[in-house]
Amino acid sequence: MKVLVPVKRVVDYNVKVRVKADNSGVELANVKMSMNPFDEIAVEEAVRLKEAGTATEVVVVSIGPKQAQETIRTGLAMGGDRGILVEYDAETEPLAVAKLLKAIAAEENPDLVVLGKQAIDDDCSQTGQMLAQLLGWSQGTFASKVTPGDGTVDVTREIDGGLETIQLKMPAVVTADLRLNEPRYASLPNIMKAKKKEIAMKTPADYGVDMTPRLSTERVEEPPERQAGVMVESVSDLVAALKEKGAL
Repeated sequence: MKVLVPVKRVVDYNVKVRVKADNSGVELANVKMSMNPFDEIAVEEAVRLKEAGTATEVVVVSIGPKQAQETIRTGLAMGGDRGILVEYDAETEPLAVAKLLKAIAAEENPDLVVLGKQAIDDDCSQTGQMLAQLLGWSQGTFASKVTPGDGTVDVTREIDGGLETIQLKMPAVVTADLRLNEPRYASLPNIMKAKKKEIAMKTPADYGVDMTPRLSTERVEEPPERQAGVMVESVSDLVAALKEKGAL
């Protein structure tokens, strides 16, 4: 079984995001970048499937600037076998990414595509669902447990009423939620080995995909600062304060 794992290069989750002076977007210059945390969980799950003998190959793919090779190398150091980078310097949108992944899936013919449920930069949570629709494959979103079977995969997902388990026919697309697993730290020997693993360099033109954006960002602003809290003596004082502030 071959597993394809798309990953995205984003601002590291430990970094405080700052808005550019011209309000055109967020500051990316001299900012630490890393793999999207949900994609890291997806890589870990694919590697675990390989270690269990279920998967035979894990292919890590990314769409982004040349520096995204570092993100792919992280996935290879975790246990991925080879990588594919579709080099594209501008901002990407979920539909264009899904179309690229569809073309890559047609070329690679994976049995399972595992990716993060969303990216922490745009929070769209759309790519996995769009990819499944374009491919015409089964999909399991927000997975907290993945159990492959004979030509099927059981996906347990968190819903409002508790847990739901669905059985998908493979090939399938699965998006990883936070509680699916805890990603490993890549060891130094594996980091060194990852430097020798193959990364195929591609462009959107190689797959015949138009990356022209359909959306434009008019302005980006930081959220307003939170006001300091106020202590009240009683419930009636609280209600009065809420009425005065227009909350009730």
